[in-house]
Amino acid sequence: MASVAVEKLHGRSWIAGALAESGSNSFHGYSPADGGKLEPEYFSASAADVERAVAGAVEAAPLFARSSGMERAKLLRAIADGIDAAAEQLIVRANQETALPRPRLTGEVARTSGQLRLFAGVLEDGSWVNARIDTADPMRTPPKPDIRSMLRPLGPVVVFGASNFPLAFSVAGGDTASALAAGNPVIVKAHPAHPGTGELVAQIINAAVQLVGFPAGTFSLLFDEGHEVGARLVQHPAVKAVGFTGSFRGGRALMDLASSRKEPIPVYAEMGSTNPVFVLPGALKEKSEALATGLHQSFTLGGGQFCTKPGMVFVEEALAADFTKTLRASVTQSPSFNLLTEGIAKVFDRSVSAKSSLATSVGTEAGAGFAAQGTLLEVKAEAFLTDHSLSEEIFGPVTLLVHCGAAAQMMQAAQALEGHLTATVFATEEDLVQYADLLHVLETKVGRLIVNAFPTGVEVNHAMVHGGPYPATSDGRSTSVGSQAIFRFVRPVAYQGLPQFALPPELRDRNELGIYRLWNGKLESGSHVVESK
Repeated sequence: MASVAVEKLHGRSWIAGALAESGSNSFHGYSPADGGKLEPEYFSASAADVERAVAGAVEAAPLFARSSGMERAKLLRAIADGIDAAAEQLIVRANQETALPRPRLTGEVARTSGQLRLFAGVLEDGSWVNARIDTADPMRTPPKPDIRSMLRPLGPVVVFGASNFPLAFSVAGGDTASALAAGNPVIVKAHPAHPGTGELVAQIINAAVQLVGFPAGTFSLLFDEGHEVGARLVQHPAVKAVGFTGSFRGGRALMDLASSRKEPIPVYAEMGSTNPVFVLPGALKEKSEALATGLHQSFTLGGGQFCTKPGMVFVEEALAADFTKTLRASVTQSPSFNLLTEGIAKVFDRSVSAKSSLATSVGTEAGAGFAAQGTLLEVKAEAFLTDHSLSEEIFGPVTLLVHCGAAAQMMQAAQALEGHLTATVFATEEDLVQYADLLHVLETKVGRLIVNAFPTGVEVNHAMVHGGPYPATSDGRSTSVGSQAIFRFVRPVAYQGLPQFALPPELRDRNELGIYRLWNGKLESGSHVVESK
């Protein structure tokens, strides 16, 4: 299939494949490196634009829902091919809008197209629909009916682009990929920090929709510098679900809007995390300096603007002298870091200033643009356990080192944790035996429990869980990364007594798709075919 191309930047929303008219409210992207304004000027979507986008999605929804997995896989692969073909253009613009380095953005392009292809593979296999068939038994008392069920799409989904991933968590990111894979039209509210990058990707998606032959309303992109457009979308009665990656404040606001509707809808919000790290005695003894150096690299990676940044670290103080010394020295040598937006930089400065009495080491003075200093905060466990504000996320290059008196106090700290995306334990095998209860506690607090590796890498695969109990996410039963993300945007539907021709192909007696199904309580392999009756 031929790859799709991008045009120039227009500075306007894309609604069902067409450019919106210019609005009255305008804004620009800015360069975090120097604070400079970037062209072109962008216009916020109007209330009429929102209505047009939703109307297009409503019109597209029935046909898109009835499309086969193979057809939707073609769409996802066409988008992925278009992103790869436009990689240089995307990297240049994203670098201007985020100041993220080219190697990071090159990897993000690959991750974005890779996760689209991951979902394409899931669709081509087809077994993800969880087909279940219980055949009739008229001889039973009472007679047993024929009931079959599978997962079906929800309808129009609204996705909010993230500030810290201009590609992988934005217009064609994981939320969009998984929602499209499940058969839902998508309306993206672009993040105002990187509007140009978002528009380029939107052009690729629109061209792919046209190339594959789906309705134009399958995808729309709306711009807005503020919150009005997002609020209108979430409250629109035709919208059926929301995907969000951002701050706790933003995610909580969307949850409240969605729950206050006449028909409440699910909001799958990934709202941040401080990702606790526990360094146990055996690990401290074996490699304290290497762990301290690795921790510094991890919490400053990307300017500390990963949702999986290790934001607090627990050690037994009596054993951690070398670890603490090395960590302080590493932070002191930190360069100045560029933050993504002026707003993020201001919140970082305000949050760190409020805890300035805890700062034991700071890096090079912040430079031009939206810059920040690397910072180490330190506190005793007693203070941590009594001051809830110390456990709050600070988005940027800072971490909190918590000095515990003994193993019991470390366990107490773990029990006091709220929900997080990850928890990391550095340990020897002997540590893992001795601190088994700690691991049992941590698995109730997070979506991903890690041993002997820092949490900042998030692999995109079938097993990954990028989620966690509230307040890390709005629904700890889900993930926003990996193939399981598709399950957020579907619901089970049962069909009772339908003749074969009226059933979805996945539920007919003859397994023509060759998918795995549960047939009368027993797993039917993809190669097994049940003859029609």
